[in-house]
Amino acid sequence: MGIKPAKLNVGDTVATVSLSWGGAGLLPDRYAQAKRQLEQTFGVKVIEAPHTLDDAEYLYNHPEVRASDMMWAFQNPDVKAIISNIGGDDTIRMLPYIDWDIIRNNPKIFMGYSDTTVNCHMCHYAGLNSFYGPAMLVQMAEAGGILPYVEQSMRKVLFDNTTIGIVPENKDGFTYERVDWFTPAGQTQVRKMQPTDGWHWIQGSGVVTGELFGGCMEVIEMIKGTQIWNPDNFKDKIVFFEISEENPTPDQVLYWLRNYGACGILQQMRAIIFGRPKNENNPKYEKRILQGLAEFGLTDMPVVTHFDIGHTDPIMVMPMGCMAKLDCDNHTFEITENAVV
Repeated sequence: MGIKPAKLNVGDTVATVSLSWGGAGLLPDRYAQAKRQLEQTFGVKVIEAPHTLDDAEYLYNHPEVRASDMMWAFQNPDVKAIISNIGGDDTIRMLPYIDWDIIRNNPKIFMGYSDTTVNCHMCHYAGLNSFYGPAMLVQMAEAGGILPYVEQSMRKVLFDNTTIGIVPENKDGFTYERVDWFTPAGQTQVRKMQPTDGWHWIQGSGVVTGELFGGCMEVIEMIKGTQIWNPDNFKDKIVFFEISEENPTPDQVLYWLRNYGACGILQQMRAIIFGRPKNENNPKYEKRILQGLAEFGLTDMPVVTHFDIGHTDPIMVMPMGCMAKLDCDNHTFEITENAVV
């Protein structure tokens, strides 16, 4: 179990960081909307790290600058939480420039998803629990306001230091609809929701408990073999996986699961949660997941799919490092401790 950061309070300062794609600088109107909605919804003050709004090409060419912003945010005593602006595909290049003692000695809330999986795993390596959840340019900038399910999850996980308890399913519908962020209409177009049939409990029975650990499957592939990679991170965990908007095929998901099995990692997991894939009506995803587990004799491992995490909206906050419980008989997901102190 890692260090738990202090909870957020009204009036606290939140820093935003661009740790992969420099979209905040390219999309000033969208970033401004995200900042305004985060401040108005939660009563916090939002500031930018020194290079948050820098040119995207400059940030791409200087991973050391992105790393310095992350270190700046952790070291700044006024900053109580750090939220990633958006993912991308090259956060891993920051790795040589991270000061682990700065993260370890300045514990605070760090949140993001997608390519920010790398930063969450960095925090884990340094001994700090992090939060796989909403990002500035996506969930905070949602046209029409931050979605209620997102807001409720953030309030419970980040602003409340009591036990989180049963996590409700999203009943409001979901969306993957893409809007053009580079046009004025893209900032005001309210996305259409599709009805949801809830989480899919496709395998397993009884109750299983374990710490939460995981992230975006494609990004974890980039982490393998690096300094922050440790197969034991998955041991006895309830592992959550999700896939990106690039929509890897069901077969690709199977190949990754086979790799975990061939490495002896899959067999050590307590259960697996999968986020809702973009092509969510493709039944092959669940077939390939079950196939991959069956190939290693794991036909009793609890598996839940279509979770509200990752590249779907709305999403919940997953507190990495916290104990959770899956009740496969009653179809409930519970986080059995507080995520912040």
